[in-house]
Amino acid sequence: MPIPEDVTGEEIDKDVRQELQSLPKTLADDVARNLVMVARLLDEDPEGAYGYSRVALRLASRVAAVREAAGFAAYANQKYGEALAEFRAAKRMTGNIDLWPVMADCERGLGRPEKALDMAGAPEVHKLDKAGQVEMRLVAAGARRDMEQLDAAIVTLQSPELAANSVQPWTARLRYAYADALLAAGRESEAREWFAKAVEADRDGSTDASDRLAELDGVEFVDAITDDESDTDDVSDGGDSSEEEKKD
Repeated sequence: MPIPEDVTGEEIDKDVRQELQSLPKTLADDVARNLVMVARLLDEDPEGAYGYSRVALRLASRVAAVREAAGFAAYANQKYGEALAEFRAAKRMTGNIDLWPVMADCERGLGRPEKALDMAGAPEVHKLDKAGQVEMRLVAAGARRDMEQLDAAIVTLQSPELAANSVQPWTARLRYAYADALLAAGRESEAREWFAKAVEADRDGSTDASDRLAELDGVEFVDAITDDESDTDDVSDGGDSSEEEKKD
């Protein structure tokens, strides 16, 4: 797959670069450039990211960072079985348990919420940092909802991290998940309160909490251009239809 000339491979994390030092330099550079493309495309073009991850995997399957990147690319494309296999491989290579929550979420994706809950209660969870433990809590709550245990999902999300006033990287998502669980359980007024709290914490727009809040408040978004204005524009343009209309 073609890689833009401006991608050198130097953009990757220094720890990953260090892992790649076990490879011949030319090969390491090729793998690094493919990993850069995976990271660059993962959110906006998951299929493209997946393609680059497969190239990196073919070149260096014994490098843990490559297996992890391949796992996240597969995960982004909802290839949960493949993602789980890659995450397990990366964990075997490094002994690192940081991937435990996303591995549990793969189990959910495979239709095995009970397995995800087993993982949420495993000793590995105690070895996770605070962000990892919050992520595990989110996955466990999702598993409860998969099993239609709405009250249990709500209780699972109730935690010191949820109650804290300080805003952390996970705060918006945690509050959003709690609000969504409350709404699913029919507790609309409480859900509105927590969607509002999620909006307060969501500084980078990582959730659609503001839209959900507006929806609960009965706010409707309409197009700025009304049908009458659109008709006027058509007349002023000599009645020519737009490209979209021609396509229709």
